[in-house]
Amino acid sequence: MTVRPVVMFPDPGLRKVAEPVTAFGEEIRGLAMDLLDTVRSAGGIGITAPHIGIQKQLVVLDLWDGAEVRTYVNPRIVWTSPELTRHAEGSISMPGVREEVKRHARVRVDYQDLDGIERSEEAEGLLAICHQHEIDQLNGLFWIYKLSRLKRERLIKRYQKLRPGAAIADPE
Repeated sequence: MTVRPVVMFPDPGLRKVAEPVTAFGEEIRGLAMDLLDTVRSAGGIGITAPHIGIQKQLVVLDLWDGAEVRTYVNPRIVWTSPELTRHAEGSISMPGVREEVKRHARVRVDYQDLDGIERSEEAEGLLAICHQHEIDQLNGLFWIYKLSRLKRERLIKRYQKLRPGAAIADPE
Protein backbone atom coordinates (compact mmCIF):
# COMPACT_ATOMS: atom_id res chain seq x y z
CA MET A 1 0.00 0.00 0.00
CA THR A 2 1.34 3.45 0.96
CA VAL A 3 3.67 5.01 3.51
CA ARG A 4 1.87 8.13 4.72
CA PRO A 5 3.43 11.27 6.23
CA VAL A 6 3.48 11.16 10.02
CA VAL A 7 1.99 14.06 12.01
CA MET A 8 4.76 15.49 14.19
CA PHE A 9 4.60 16.87 17.74
CA PRO A 10 3.32 19.49 18.66
CA ASP A 11 0.64 19.27 15.95
CA PRO A 12 -2.76 19.90 17.62
CA GLY A 13 -4.21 16.86 15.84
CA LEU A 14 -2.31 14.68 18.31
CA ARG A 15 -4.50 16.10 21.09
CA LYS A 16 -7.87 15.45 19.40
CA VAL A 17 -10.23 12.62 20.30
CA ALA A 18 -10.60 10.27 17.34
CA GLU A 19 -14.04 9.43 15.95
CA PRO A 20 -15.37 5.85 16.05
CA VAL A 21 -15.21 3.85 12.84
CA THR A 22 -18.75 3.14 11.62
CA ALA A 23 -18.14 1.85 8.08
CA PHE A 24 -16.29 -1.43 7.59
CA GLY A 25 -14.97 -2.47 4.21
CA GLU A 26 -12.19 -1.83 1.74
CA GLU A 27 -11.55 1.76 2.88
CA ILE A 28 -10.78 0.80 6.49
CA ARG A 29 -8.74 -2.20 5.31
CA GLY A 30 -6.69 0.04 3.03
CA LEU A 31 -6.13 2.51 5.85
CA ALA A 32 -4.95 -0.34 8.11
CA MET A 33 -2.46 -1.46 5.42
CA ASP A 34 -1.19 2.12 5.03
CA LEU A 35 -0.76 2.34 8.81
CA LEU A 36 1.25 -0.90 8.79
CA ASP A 37 3.49 0.32 5.96
CA THR A 38 3.96 3.66 7.73
CA VAL A 39 4.83 2.21 11.16
CA ARG A 40 7.29 -0.22 9.60
CA SER A 41 8.90 2.58 7.58
CA ALA A 42 9.23 4.67 10.76
CA GLY A 43 10.74 1.77 12.73
CA GLY A 44 7.91 1.78 15.27
CA ILE A 45 5.75 -0.94 16.78
CA GLY A 46 2.40 0.84 17.06
CA ILE A 47 0.45 3.49 15.19
CA THR A 48 -2.99 5.06 15.20
CA ALA A 49 -4.87 6.75 12.39
CA PRO A 50 -4.39 10.15 14.13
CA HIS A 51 -0.61 9.67 13.72
CA ILE A 52 -1.20 10.21 9.99
CA GLY A 53 -3.81 12.94 10.42
CA ILE A 54 -6.96 10.81 10.19
CA GLN A 55 -9.16 11.15 13.27
CA LYS A 56 -10.50 7.59 13.29
CA GLN A 57 -10.24 4.96 16.04
CA LEU A 58 -7.90 2.53 14.33
CA VAL A 59 -4.72 1.00 15.80
CA VAL A 60 -2.14 -1.26 14.18
CA LEU A 61 0.50 -3.05 16.28
CA ASP A 62 3.50 -4.89 14.85
CA LEU A 63 5.47 -5.98 17.90
CA TRP A 64 8.24 -7.89 16.11
CA ASP A 65 7.51 -10.86 18.36
CA GLY A 66 6.76 -13.32 15.60
CA ALA A 67 3.02 -12.90 16.13
CA GLU A 68 0.81 -11.65 13.35
CA VAL A 69 0.12 -7.96 12.95
CA ARG A 70 -2.68 -6.87 15.27
CA THR A 71 -5.40 -4.44 14.15
CA TYR A 72 -7.96 -2.89 16.51
CA VAL A 73 -10.97 -0.83 15.50
CA ASN A 74 -12.73 1.28 18.16
CA PRO A 75 -10.64 -0.22 21.01
CA ARG A 76 -11.41 0.56 24.64
CA ILE A 77 -9.86 -0.59 27.86
CA VAL A 78 -12.51 -2.25 30.01
CA TRP A 79 -10.32 -3.51 32.85
CA THR A 80 -6.90 -2.73 34.30
CA SER A 81 -4.87 -4.61 36.88
CA PRO A 82 -3.99 -2.87 40.13
CA GLU A 83 -0.32 -3.75 39.52
CA LEU A 84 1.72 -1.12 37.71
CA THR A 85 4.85 -1.35 35.60
CA ARG A 86 7.28 1.12 34.05
CA HIS A 87 8.46 1.05 30.47
CA ALA A 88 10.44 3.41 28.23
CA GLU A 89 8.05 4.82 25.64
CA GLY A 90 8.37 7.02 22.60
CA SER A 91 6.38 7.92 19.49
CA ILE A 92 6.84 8.03 15.75
CA SER A 93 5.36 11.54 16.06
CA MET A 94 8.27 12.56 18.31
CA PRO A 95 11.22 10.45 17.12
CA GLY A 96 14.51 10.28 18.95
CA VAL A 97 13.29 10.72 22.52
CA ARG A 98 12.02 8.20 25.06
CA GLU A 99 11.02 8.35 28.69
CA GLU A 100 9.82 5.89 31.29
CA VAL A 101 6.02 5.87 31.76
CA LYS A 102 4.01 4.14 34.48
CA ARG A 103 1.21 1.92 33.15
CA HIS A 104 -1.02 -0.94 34.32
CA ALA A 105 0.71 -4.32 34.06
CA ARG A 106 -2.35 -6.05 32.54
CA VAL A 107 -5.42 -4.86 30.67
CA ARG A 108 -8.53 -6.17 28.94
CA VAL A 109 -9.49 -4.48 25.70
CA ASP A 110 -12.77 -4.69 23.82
CA TYR A 111 -12.56 -3.79 20.13
CA GLN A 112 -13.84 -4.64 16.67
CA ASP A 113 -11.86 -6.36 13.95
CA LEU A 114 -11.72 -5.12 10.36
CA ASP A 115 -15.03 -6.87 9.63
CA GLY A 116 -16.75 -5.07 12.52
CA ILE A 117 -16.97 -8.20 14.69
CA GLU A 118 -16.76 -7.50 18.44
CA ARG A 119 -13.71 -9.02 20.12
CA SER A 120 -12.03 -8.96 23.53
CA GLU A 121 -8.39 -9.49 24.45
CA GLU A 122 -6.42 -9.68 27.68
CA ALA A 123 -2.83 -8.50 27.51
CA GLU A 124 0.23 -8.15 29.68
CA GLY A 125 3.79 -6.98 29.17
CA LEU A 126 4.62 -4.99 26.05
CA LEU A 127 1.22 -5.67 24.46
CA ALA A 128 -0.58 -4.19 27.51
CA ILE A 129 1.67 -1.13 27.40
CA CYS A 130 1.04 -0.67 23.67
CA HIS A 131 -2.73 -0.92 24.15
CA GLN A 132 -2.66 1.80 26.80
CA HIS A 133 -0.30 4.02 24.82
CA GLU A 134 -2.26 3.82 21.55
CA ILE A 135 -5.73 4.04 23.14
CA ASP A 136 -4.55 7.13 25.04
CA GLN A 137 -3.59 8.57 21.64
CA LEU A 138 -7.06 7.84 20.26
CA ASN A 139 -8.47 9.70 23.26
CA GLY A 140 -6.30 12.75 22.54
CA LEU A 141 -3.73 12.05 25.27
CA PHE A 142 -0.28 12.19 23.68
CA TRP A 143 2.12 10.03 25.69
CA ILE A 144 4.28 12.86 27.09
CA TYR A 145 1.27 14.11 29.07
CA LYS A 146 1.59 11.01 31.27
CA LEU A 147 4.88 12.51 32.53
CA SER A 148 5.36 15.10 35.26
CA ARG A 149 5.63 18.67 33.99
CA LEU A 150 9.38 18.73 34.75
CA LYS A 151 10.08 15.47 32.87
CA ARG A 152 7.89 16.62 29.97
CA GLU A 153 9.73 19.97 29.71
CA ARG A 154 13.12 18.23 29.74
CA LEU A 155 11.96 15.77 27.09
CA ILE A 156 10.68 18.60 24.86
CA LYS A 157 14.06 20.36 25.19
CA ARG A 158 15.86 17.15 24.15
CA TYR A 159 13.48 16.86 21.19
CA GLN A 160 14.11 20.49 20.19
CA LYS A 161 17.85 19.77 20.00
CA LEU A 162 17.12 16.99 17.52
CA ARG A 163 15.09 19.38 15.33
CA PRO A 164 17.09 22.60 15.07
CA GLY A 165 15.11 25.50 13.71
CA ALA A 166 11.74 23.92 14.50
CA ALA A 167 9.47 25.97 16.75
CA ILE A 168 8.50 23.36 19.32
CA ALA A 169 6.66 24.32 22.46
CA ASP A 170 4.45 22.47 24.91
CA PRO A 171 0.93 23.37 23.76
CA GLU A 172 -0.44 22.84 27.27
